[in-house]
Parts: sequence; structure tokens; C-alpha cells
Amino acid sequence: MSGHPATSHSSTPSFGGEEIDIPGDGARLYGGAPPVPQARESEAQAEPKVEVAGLGTTAVLPYARSRTSSRTRWLRAWMMVAPVDVVALLVPLVLSQSYWRGTLANAVLTVTLFAVGGLYRPRRHVSILDELPSLSGRLLAAASVVAIIAAERHASVTYVGGFMRGVALSALLVILGRAASRAFTVLSRKRRWAEHNALIVGGGPIGLELARLLRRYPQYGLRFVGCVDASSRQGNAALPLSGTLTDLEHLVRLTECEVLIIADPDCHESTLMETLLQPRSSRCDLWAVPRLWGSRSHNGYPDHIGAFPIVKIGDISLTGPRWAIKRASDVLFAAVALLLLSPVLLLCAIATLIDGGRGIFFYQERIGRYGQPFKVIKFRSMRPVNEQESQTNWSIAHDNRVGPIGRFMRRTSLDELPQLWNILRGDMSVVGPRPERPYFVEKFSAEYPNYAARHRVPVGLTGLAQVSGLRGDTPISDRARFDNYYIENWSLWLDVKVVLRTVSEVFRAGGR
Repeated sequence: MSGHPATSHSSTPSFGGEEIDIPGDGARLYGGAPPVPQARESEAQAEPKVEVAGLGTTAVLPYARSRTSSRTRWLRAWMMVAPVDVVALLVPLVLSQSYWRGTLANAVLTVTLFAVGGLYRPRRHVSILDELPSLSGRLLAAASVVAIIAAERHASVTYVGGFMRGVALSALLVILGRAASRAFTVLSRKRRWAEHNALIVGGGPIGLELARLLRRYPQYGLRFVGCVDASSRQGNAALPLSGTLTDLEHLVRLTECEVLIIADPDCHESTLMETLLQPRSSRCDLWAVPRLWGSRSHNGYPDHIGAFPIVKIGDISLTGPRWAIKRASDVLFAAVALLLLSPVLLLCAIATLIDGGRGIFFYQERIGRYGQPFKVIKFRSMRPVNEQESQTNWSIAHDNRVGPIGRFMRRTSLDELPQLWNILRGDMSVVGPRPERPYFVEKFSAEYPNYAARHRVPVGLTGLAQVSGLRGDTPISDRARFDNYYIENWSLWLDVKVVLRTVSEVFRAGGR
């Protein structure tokens, strides 16, 4: 199963309202999907054909929603296996409560190692034999750690032996439970109880083969609903196109697409990324066929569709559980920081009052997530002549109007501390691209193609670009590249690293 909700359609987009004959397939592919078996026609709820205006082709999109699949759209890949793993790991508690602490610790550590190792991620080719080496290694590692701790706490061979028998039983049950859950996953895909609508990005030979494979083998959990490519390939594509790359957003909406498969499209990578970062496209799962032979997935065991190697592209925007984790950590950090740093905030307020008189806070409009404006709060270090200067003056690092106290606060970034309130309100995050003024956002977005993509996530109090030395008068293109790298490689540990490096910068007075 995929990481997105499962949706099933009994028929899918046709190209120009005609059947598609895929060479060598031995059967016609109507709209890229197999005909609905007679036995399940009663389950499909037919919908009218929709003429798609503005697409590169006059596509007709007839599709029907499967009631069975609609009821399972909320399912995620981890929901099929994580509960089975937890139950199997806790079975020893039913037999004996003598080792309950060790059993609970073993369960928590094992599930954590499984999650870190990618054993709860969606896969296209599902097989317990593929997972067995990684599964066994992590079970053994967790059991070893807990056994060593148990041996230190209880200097008794009998106690440790009894505990390890329970661990061995739970490990065996985990493997058997995994085998059963994987078998059920394959069955539910073959019966089309759970599947995802998939658009192929690339109309060449690879796209053609993938469309053929998805039609033949429903066990991959994907239903082919169309293909897009660059306009340069529209006349000579091996696979008939539903539209061009510019039509992708419309097709994602009309086909209720949840998965995009990148299959060697005829365009530059920058053009492709600009398309994939559109709001609807960015919410789809991204899979790609590697261009280099021998490419492998990062989680230790490869994935494929009909022997075509395929890799899951990391999320290019923070959504779902990852966003919930980040937001929870932001609220916790900001609340604790405001409490602990309240004496420092009071001293900064007094110093600002002495240095520049009344009006210790400075409010300025900045651009946040999805281009939404908000008011950022800072300690005032100088007074601009007017609002125009405030919005369009790039740097005041060497401005003579900045007093000694203001200059010190800027160098140590103490003037940024009131933004902890912005974080609590949800305007900002602890770590993210630094917020910029509307004038410069418009200017830089026009000059640098990847600059606007940094607004996929909330702006931050600090950021990877800033702790990497990109502050003040440094190239905007370099900052945008670091910001987008942070977004596409986000982890809680990356946030921790940026915060630690920020603290180091503060003590070294490495600010502006």
C-alpha cells in the first residue's frame, strides 16, 4: 500500500475518448486501466464523462468510484503492519508479567528501529522475503540492547534466560505476522480493494512499459489513469498523452491522482521540479525510475514494478505526520524558551528602551508559508525614515543610525527573540527559511527560479542557510538552494543540528 489513502476507479481517462492499443500487450488499454470485471460492476458508482477544457488534448475523462475502495481511503502503509508488530512484541506479557519492563522496552526499541529502517514505508513490490534480512537484523539488535541492560540490572542467568525466551517468541511472531499482513496487502491489491490512481510523467518507452505493467499486475497497488510529458513529445510519444506538463495540476484533480511516477520525461529537471512543486502535485507520492543502471533504494532493499527499478522520492513538502511532529516540537521549544529566557527578554527590552526610547518592538510585514503575509516581531535596533525604507532597504548592517546596543543585539541575534511569539502563533517555525519582505520576495522570485519553492514550509527563526554562513550580503541563489535542501531532507535531527549551530553562532556573536 502507498503512504496516501487508497482510491479505486473502475475506469479511467481515455485519450481523445478512444481506446488505446498498447503494442505487444495483447489487449487494448481503455484509458490506461483494465476493464471492470462483471462480478464487481455493481460495486462501481458511475459518474458522467467530463470534457477537460484547456488541456493539450481533447481528453474525455470517464471514471467511476469503487465503493469498496472509498471506504479504505484513510488507510496508510504503516497501518497494515505496525499494529501487528506491536501485538506480536507484547504477546510475552500474556504468558508472564515477570519481565514486563524489559518486554515494553524491547517493543518500543524494535518499533523505533523498524521505523528508522524504512520498514513502515510504502512499497510497490511487497514480499516478506525482501524484508526478512532487515527485519531479522533489527529484531536482533533491539533484543541485544535490552538483554545487556537486563543482565546488568539482574545478575541472574535464570532471569535473563526467561526474558530471552519471551523475546525469541515475540520475534518469531513478528515475522509470521509480517508474512500474514503482506499476504493480505497483496490480496487486497489484486482484488482492487485498495489501490491508488497513478499518473505517469513521461511518454517514452519506459512510460509505455510501466503503463502496460500496471494494467497487467494490480498487485502493485496502482491504477494507471493517464500520462503527461513535455509538449515537444506530444507528436512522437510512445504512449498517448493526456496532456502536457502544464496540464498536470488539472489532471491530478480530475483523476483524483495520488501517485506520480517519473519515467524519463522529455524536459529539463528544473522544469520538471517547477511542475511537481505545484500545490496539488506536491501532495502526491512521488516515485521515479532511476536513470542509471544499478541504482538502488536507500533503505537497504530495492523496490520495483515488473523488474523496472523504482525509488520513492522523499516528501518535497512537510505534510501529514512529519508536519505534526515539526509543529509539536516548535510549540514545545517556543513555550520552554519563552519561559527560560524571560529574564533575557526583559533585559533586552530595557536596553532597547534606553538606546532608542519608546517603542521597543518593531513590527514588519514578511511572507510566510504559501506566500501568506504576517507581521514579524523584533526588538527595535533603529528607526527607519519611513515605511518605504523599512520595506525596501536590504541591509542596515553598516547604518550609522544603529546604536551600540542595537548593533550588539543584532550581532548576537538577541533582537530575534520576540519571534518566539510568532512561533507559538503558528506564523513561523523554529527552523526554516528566513522570512523576507514582500518587495524582495517578488524581486527574488522573478530573478531566481527556485526561490519561490522555499515557501512550501513555514519560515523559521533560524535556518540551515544562516548557520552555513549565508547571512547579510550573500548570494540569494545559494540561500535558496540551502533552504530547498533543508525542506527536501527534513528530519527532527536536522532541526536539532541547526538549533545547536545557531546557539554556537550566538555565543560567537556571528550575526549581522
